[in-house]
Amino acid sequence: MQASVLTLVRGRRDHLARLMQGLALQTQRPSELVIAWMQDAVFADLPDPGCPVRHVMVPGEPMPLAAARNRAAETAASDLLIFLDVDCIPSPTVVEAYRAAAERQDGLFLGEVLYLPAGAAEAGLDFARLDALGRVHPSKPAVPIRGVRREPDAGELWGLSFALPAARWHTVGGMDERFVGYGGEETDFAVRMAASGLPFFWTAGARCYHQHHPVRVPPLHHFDHILRNAALFRERHGRWCMDYWLGQFRDAGLIDWGDEAIRLLRAPSPAEIEASGAGAAERLFS
Repeated sequence: MQASVLTLVRGRRDHLARLMQGLALQTQRPSELVIAWMQDAVFADLPDPGCPVRHVMVPGEPMPLAAARNRAAETAASDLLIFLDVDCIPSPTVVEAYRAAAERQDGLFLGEVLYLPAGAAEAGLDFARLDALGRVHPSKPAVPIRGVRREPDAGELWGLSFALPAARWHTVGGMDERFVGYGGEETDFAVRMAASGLPFFWTAGARCYHQHHPVRVPPLHHFDHILRNAALFRERHGRWCMDYWLGQFRDAGLIDWGDEAIRLLRAPSPAEIEASGAGAAERLFS
């Protein structure tokens, strides 16, 4: 089974370079790297990932995350699609682990992601050091020691790192491009994949390391996108997604949120948006 690695890029040049360096160190290298550029130009002087690189341009505002994933999948030539967020450095066995899992059973495969502190990867890819520094996300279950473990909750789909057969992606039509900007498109995709009968699995050996970048908790800078995409998800599936963020927006007095609808009370102020970045990483892991 041949595997294509796919990633989406807007900015984050150094993060992309380290992702590519990680691919060059794979025990089984992918057949290609497909980069969907959500910006006007390709970065120059990137490292050699040890495989051919294919480029597809998908500019747009707000960020066309669903469309970019679709264009990348349409461009990829392999049987297996491995989606890695540009912030992820793959450990050396990521491609091998996802390929082995996909060769044993049909499924959508999820990989562990450890969160790195600022500056952790700037001195080079010392994976023992990254293992020691990386933090497990508190909401995610432990991955199996070997093989795979069935995950009954499709909502565990993690856009940072997952893999599935290309045929399965195309059967459901990829991601819904009505979701634009931040949030909702991955959960919608997961629900549709589960409805198609595809099982989900946590996968041993597919560890990635999430490179540090500033975050906001809650993501008030995506406030409008989250409200729009949450309403679209509910219209389609009869329930809400991104409940965690909606609850925080409600608690802050920004929305009136019930079972049937969201009513806007006020937009977040510039000061509130700025304050959401202070100590955000600590709140994310609390």
